[in-house]
Amino acid sequence: MTQNNAAQLFKAVRQDQALQQRLKAATNPEAFITIAKERGFDFTVEELETEISKLSEEELAAIVNPGIAPRTHIYPR
Repeated sequence: MTQNNAAQLFKAVRQDQALQQRLKAATNPEAFITIAKERGFDFTVEELETEISKLSEEELAAIVNPGIAPRTHIYPR
């Protein structure tokens, strides 16, 4: 059930610009999850990573700070 919460968060964030900006500002997965929990979404770092792995690079960049994902940075420094 919590895996579904991570997927639902990604759907909600596409429609909520303020939430999207807060999540993009998160500097680590734990901060991302804390913000999500404030909105009623409960999931673990592992569940977050699983859902992130399902996103395209464009979807990922629109939702999260690329530096928190276990994947290669979208915008390398």
